[in-house]
Amino acid sequence: MLTIKNLKAGYYNGPDILHDIDLEVKPGEIVALIGPNGAGKSTVLRSIFNQAEVRGGSIKFIDDELTNLQTHQLINLGISFVPQGRQVFSTMTVKENLEMGAFAISDQKLVKDNIETVFKRFPMLREKTGQNGANLSGGQQQILAIARALVQNPKLLLMDEPSLGLSPKAMKEIFAVIKEINKEGVSLLIVEQNARAVVEIADRTYVLEMGKVALTGGRDILDNEKIKKIYFGQ
Repeated sequence: MLTIKNLKAGYYNGPDILHDIDLEVKPGEIVALIGPNGAGKSTVLRSIFNQAEVRGGSIKFIDDELTNLQTHQLINLGISFVPQGRQVFSTMTVKENLEMGAFAISDQKLVKDNIETVFKRFPMLREKTGQNGANLSGGQQQILAIARALVQNPKLLLMDEPSLGLSPKAMKEIFAVIKEINKEGVSLLIVEQNARAVVEIADRTYVLEMGKVALTGGRDILDNEKIKKIYFGQ
């Protein structure tokens, strides 16, 4: 589904951050990206979603090369992005936030149907439809950010630190939501600092170090001595 080959990327007028990254997400998979701070994990997602400067290599989604496409074209292909930090429109209502997520869809009936599908998946959002984003709890804001991306009816969902700043209870809820989304046929590529939680739900995990893939593995990757040292001080 998503195939990245020899990806080099950075930010405008800055040095390369990613160095010859190879990565794959197959249909129906959850793939995790973990690694130390500054390893380039978020830059991988931003490169896919045209928010970083791709300087070499290839990013293919199904049969389409993505490196020269605009963000709205990526959404139309079936790729959505939940950025880091629960980025909701704080002065807009829940429903207005969801409508903003559908900006690339011209068919208003489809927009309405997609929002209704999201409300069925997350009844809490229907209950709070008239409340501003700022009035939601941290966990509710993260669910709203995810729901806004799902309004686009993606085939592939990119998520950057979905558990950042959440309470243990809210974090557990978010990972349960991620598993439900995946069961409904959406593939996911997730950057996450909570290595144990994300590896436990992922089909495959890539470990990045200094802009390169250092390790790849399944759920047993947390048994690697290097990973234990980075994340668990062992």
